Amino acid sequence: MKEMLRGKIELALRELLDAVDDSDILPEFAIEVPRQKEHGDFSCNAAMLLAKRLRKKPREIAEDLTTRLGNAGGLIDSLEIAGPGFLNIKLADSRWHDLLHDVIRAGSQYGWSASQPARDGAKPKVQVEFVSANPTGPLSTGHGRQAILGDCIARLLEATGWDVTREYYFNDGGRQMRVLGESVKARYLEGLGLASPPSKAALANSEKNWEEEIDGLPVVFPKDGYQGDYIKAIADELRESAGGALVEEPGEGRFREEAQRVIFEDISKTLVRIGIDFDVYFNERSLYDEGKLDEAITDLREAGLIYDSEGAVWFKATARGLDRDRVVIKGTGEPTYLMPDIAYHRDKFRRGFDLVIDVQGADHIEQFPFVREATAALGVPADQIELVLHQFVTITSGGEKVKQSTRKATFVTIDELVDDVGRDVFRFFMIERKPDGHLDFDLDLAKDKNWRKNPAYYVQYAHARTFGIERKAQKLGISMPEANAFDATRLALEEEIALVRKLTTFPDVVRRAAESREPHHVAYYLREVAGLWNPYLQDGDRHRVLSDDASLSAARLGLALAIRGVLASGLELLGLDAPESM
Repeated sequence: MKEMLRGKIELALRELLDAVDDSDILPEFAIEVPRQKEHGDFSCNAAMLLAKRLRKKPREIAEDLTTRLGNAGGLIDSLEIAGPGFLNIKLADSRWHDLLHDVIRAGSQYGWSASQPARDGAKPKVQVEFVSANPTGPLSTGHGRQAILGDCIARLLEATGWDVTREYYFNDGGRQMRVLGESVKARYLEGLGLASPPSKAALANSEKNWEEEIDGLPVVFPKDGYQGDYIKAIADELRESAGGALVEEPGEGRFREEAQRVIFEDISKTLVRIGIDFDVYFNERSLYDEGKLDEAITDLREAGLIYDSEGAVWFKATARGLDRDRVVIKGTGEPTYLMPDIAYHRDKFRRGFDLVIDVQGADHIEQFPFVREATAALGVPADQIELVLHQFVTITSGGEKVKQSTRKATFVTIDELVDDVGRDVFRFFMIERKPDGHLDFDLDLAKDKNWRKNPAYYVQYAHARTFGIERKAQKLGISMPEANAFDATRLALEEEIALVRKLTTFPDVVRRAAESREPHHVAYYLREVAGLWNPYLQDGDRHRVLSDDASLSAARLGLALAIRGVLASGLELLGLDAPESM
């Protein structure tokens, strides 16, 4: 509807401008939904953008536009000039009714559109990288928020015409994996009775790893090693299968390999459980094995952006406008996190992506500018790399912050939370807030099965009720109407018109959510639709769907079909089930 209105306004503007100049350039005006209902369906600022060009007051221009627009071929019911020159526009109810048939025809893919221009006949390619958790432990709730955010962004991009690749960066290189192997070996030796780990207090007060010699063998418990019970479980499995044969095996050998395998299997199961499926798992180690990391260092050095100082290798970030230089290779010869990230992002564009989106936690905000500038120096278009940051998650119950879990690690895991609330509620709660805002996960509300209270159930129940209505109709021998086989103008009540108007704005919501990388707009919209539909059905006398008036019954069944399609589409974009009964 907004696009139809935009076309009418553009036509009126061309008529107005043709009388004063020969330019074909129109102002980039906005059409917005007013916050206050009495201001109409849409508000337009076009008149205010032409004051200087036409040398008139905006209200005078608005009056001229009002005359030229008229009723816009039956599209507009009324026009009002507000404030300094805004046009407040109320559309004719009949045009909203016309769109209801389009909603029904589109069904569960209503709102999806190829809004991105195809290139050489193919969709533009975008890679969305998210989760990418080190395989050193279970996924936390912070990883869970990122997983759902990344997946929903990918779904929205697919719905708006992108060829999407979901990618997980498998960080299997670097120091943290060595520490993982050493942590498992320490627990393995402990299980064999060869060592006892120090107390937590001793670890906290020690500046070095705690170590001693037992039977001539050095036994080390890393000061910053992984302490979760899952480490001990992996060590116990190795002890049961290999006995004492691995005493002389280095931590980076069998211990690391087994820990990585077991932990990543656990991560993969968790992701499947919450509906996350990746197209590509990219191994960090391949950057080393295939020489891509060395190649990136060489090319940056040739560009004058790498130098040696204080025994380390530095990226000359200040030459790219950043506030300081950064170490990329430590004095030990080991790369920092920055160098593999640079090589990895270069590789992304070598694979032909038109756009790369990194979904990461707020703790990565400091790293990203250095990656972007280094890869830009290597020929990667900096404006085609985006960072979507999300804040952390706090879990509360009874108004109090939930204590950390001790079952698997030192944090609440995704699996623990899903055990409590279920997949769909978990996903909805993780996506219903703006990414860069702190997320307070209300565990009591999430566990509440009452559809009137739990927002996830509130939306799903609104969808299920459309099937309940259909089942009642079938018992009465009434079929659901085809898209054009009912008179939509019978939906004459104010609350019915409000529902139809809300449904027809969904494509705009999808586009906005996709372009801004903010899926919470869809969640909020679905709650609004459910907030109109559920109360509508509660008033059985005024809004009786099935009655002796066959024409009105058909129109209200058509409305139920349209609502079903929009809710199903929105739930699909958020990765939630659209149940037929609850």
